[in-house]
This record gives sequence, C-alpha cells and structure tokens, in this order.
Amino acid sequence: MRNDSSAEGTHMGGEGASMQPQGGAGRDDAYNARHANQPKPDAKFTVRDFLLWCALPIVIVVLLRVFLFGMYVIPSKSMENTIAPGDRVVTTKLTPRVTKLKRGDIVVFKDPANWLADEQTTFSSDYLIKRLIGLPGDIVECDGNGAPVVINGVAIDETSYIKPGTQPSAFPFKVTVKPGHVFVMGDNRSNSADSRYHQNDGDNGLVPISDIVGVAFARYWPLNRIGWLSSHHDVFADVPHREASE
Repeated sequence: MRNDSSAEGTHMGGEGASMQPQGGAGRDDAYNARHANQPKPDAKFTVRDFLLWCALPIVIVVLLRVFLFGMYVIPSKSMENTIAPGDRVVTTKLTPRVTKLKRGDIVVFKDPANWLADEQTTFSSDYLIKRLIGLPGDIVECDGNGAPVVINGVAIDETSYIKPGTQPSAFPFKVTVKPGHVFVMGDNRSNSADSRYHQNDGDNGLVPISDIVGVAFARYWPLNRIGWLSSHHDVFADVPHREASE
C-alpha cells in the first residue's frame, strides 16, 4: 500500500507538472497572435530623418542669417557706454529694407569714406555703428560748448544715451540732411569721428541709406553684457517732420 500511494502521488504530481507548461504555452501563443501584425520599430536613421532633424534646422538658420539678421563685432569706442569695443551685436535687416528708419536707431553701415581711419579701432572692419540723429530733410545743428543738439528747431535731451562726461558736441555745426541720406553721431561724442567730422568727404558727412545694412537691437556677447539695445525714440518725440528737398 505504501508503494501504491507513493506511486499514485507521483503520478498526480506528474499530471500537475505537465499542466503548467501547457497553460504557459497557451498564454504565449495568445500574446504572439495579438502582436503578430504590429509593425516592429525601425532603428535605422533614414535620409528623411537626416533632412528633418539636421539639414532643415541648418537651412532655417542660414536663411534667417542671410535675410533677417546680421551679426557684427564693434571695432571702436565711438558708441560707449552703450556698446564697447569687442561687443557683438545682432541687427535686423528689415530696416531699412522693409520698415522705415527712425531717429535714435543704432545703425550699422558700410564705411562711406574711410571714416574708420579717424577712429581708434581695435581691429580692421568695413562697417561702422552710430546712432541716427537726422533723417532726410532734417536740419541738425549745435552751438557747441555744451549746448544741446537741435533738430528742426527743437532741442533734444540726449543724457539717456551719450557717455557721461561728454558734451553733445564740443564744436558748432549745422547740416541739412539731403534726400537718401542720414546724419549719424556716436554716443561717445568725444571719441567719435561721425558725421560732424566729415563735412568735406563729398557727401557733407552724411551716410547714404543704401549703405545701411541693419539696425542693432541686441548685444549677444560678452555673456555678462547680453541685453537689448535701446533706440531711445522718445528723445525725438517732439521733433517735427521736415520734407527733404533736392
């Protein structure tokens, strides 16, 4: 009897053991059936992926750089303390191509008549940066010796942007801005060979609007000087418009 019971127990145990793997196989088959038609993930990096994630962003950046934004390194001290030598600024190319120039705009332009030769520059450059003071038709003048700059008969207060300790102009001048040109001055008036200094350059010290490549609106380098650049348009709010004449 002891031997039969033992044998029967062994047989039942064997049946129990044989049932478990059968149930496991059934679950595996059901799982496989459910997922048989699902697509397997493709680990390959296709040409389409490359164009979407690599080439397209590069193209967008290049287009923005060519048509919308410019980047320039400041070569001189003429715009201190607003901008210092070695600062890097970003400009919008929409002005003056699409939007109009305004008094107070910080403009980057091609050197019109070798102006850089008269400025203390830290490196060679083909571009200058100044603040736009007079638009076509404006009469810009100053009596010098601390007197304010006067535009179309209205004196302006430039203390918000000219370098502390400098005068609006140390010497007198009077210029009528002709069509297609602007009158520019540096914020560091004691160290800026601007429109005042080039009355005999063939253009009366004026900058052709066609030579303006953009208006600076931000500084992106150095990191501790990152920030927006103000055009201070409010300084010129009371200046009346004056049509340019040939």
